[in-house]
Amino acid sequence: MFADRADAGRLLAEKVASVLAGPASPPGVQGCLVVGLPRGGVPVAALVAQALGAPLDVLVVRKIGLPWQPELALGAVGERGAVVLNDGVVQAAGLGRDELDALIRKASAEVEDVVAQLRAATWPVPVEGRMTVVVDDGVATGATARAAASVLRASGSAPIILATPVVALGTCQRLRSCFDEVICLRTPVQLGSVGQYYERFEQVGIARVRELLDGSPP
Repeated sequence: MFADRADAGRLLAEKVASVLAGPASPPGVQGCLVVGLPRGGVPVAALVAQALGAPLDVLVVRKIGLPWQPELALGAVGERGAVVLNDGVVQAAGLGRDELDALIRKASAEVEDVVAQLRAATWPVPVEGRMTVVVDDGVATGATARAAASVLRASGSAPIILATPVVALGTCQRLRSCFDEVICLRTPVQLGSVGQYYERFEQVGIARVRELLDGSPP
């Protein structure tokens, strides 16, 4: 277990820095950008950015959960209108097109609301033509990470790397088709919830995310 996000961030930062410094690292390390997935991924990302000497930004995406089982992801939406669906889950849920569209609209409105809060004093760092390291505090189904990859690809970022302290083994293998590199510390066969891998897993507030974006210490 990790003590908290700061503990996980320090350990992940060491591994990311080691991988990107190696001979097999993807091209474009110089001038790379680190983006955290709000809100829990941002404190972890801040430590990775600090270790790499890279700028820190956020990328807002939102999971689309089943109405009767919110933890099960139908997919996710992200900034710039990106939508990623888990086709197998959608089919198994038996949702009609109108129901699915309503869930997508709701999640998209939530993304726009969070963007407005986080971007009140900052603008997105340009990603075109640069390496982007996407950081979250843990990955279960991978829908949110896939949405992030989709947004970044559409924006011209390359290569795109996912870095996370913990990710389910099967999810990690599937995400390798979305990212140029996946860097992680723990890959359990089954991942019930990300929080069970942390001794302390408090919510991260909007104010704290904005502090980190403004350059406050991680």
